Amino acid sequence: MELILSLFDFIIHVDAHLAELIRDHGAWIYGILFAIIFVETGLVVMPFLPGDSLLFVAGAFAAKGDMDITWVIVLLSIAAILGDALNYSVGRYFGSKVFSWEDSRWFNKRLFDKTHAFYERHGGKTIVIARFLPFLRTFAPFVAGAARMTYARFALYNVSGGIFWVASLAIAGYWFGNIPWVSQHLTKIVIALIVLPGLPALFVVVREWLAARRRKQA
Repeated sequence: MELILSLFDFIIHVDAHLAELIRDHGAWIYGILFAIIFVETGLVVMPFLPGDSLLFVAGAFAAKGDMDITWVIVLLSIAAILGDALNYSVGRYFGSKVFSWEDSRWFNKRLFDKTHAFYERHGGKTIVIARFLPFLRTFAPFVAGAARMTYARFALYNVSGGIFWVASLAIAGYWFGNIPWVSQHLTKIVIALIVLPGLPALFVVVREWLAARRRKQA
């Protein structure tokens, strides 16, 4: 329980924790951020890590001179690309068996099914679009691997999507990071970056819950 509370605190107050990590670890902060982005995108059991907000806050700290924006973009883009590549490989290894897996502590069947339905509608573009959607971001490459998307096609979407995701959010943080209002309300912006991208997924969940209730009442 303590671990969950600590993780929740890190996600909500990622700006304060990032400041502490920069102060305590110096240049090692790039390796720490690399690991977080790699794990979030590379391990299907870690969809809750704060990718979007972390990239924005890293850009904001770079604007203040605490980090180098070029290294942020280059290294974290590599982390995002390698993470998705690992996730794709795992999904491809397990193949069609994945679709029969049941919900468990380590596998969220509902999120997998949601991502697969999204993949069926949007095809390869899912790899790029899902970069900006929490939870789907982690499952999209796994689904692509399980669905046997060719690696060459996946790699095209993976590289372009990874660079675009990291660069757009880091540069947004860099551009707005020195604005006094942004600096003063960074925690609120972090929360918005967590909540707003998740609203479409919440809408789908509520819609399906209401549909299930109607089916039971019919």
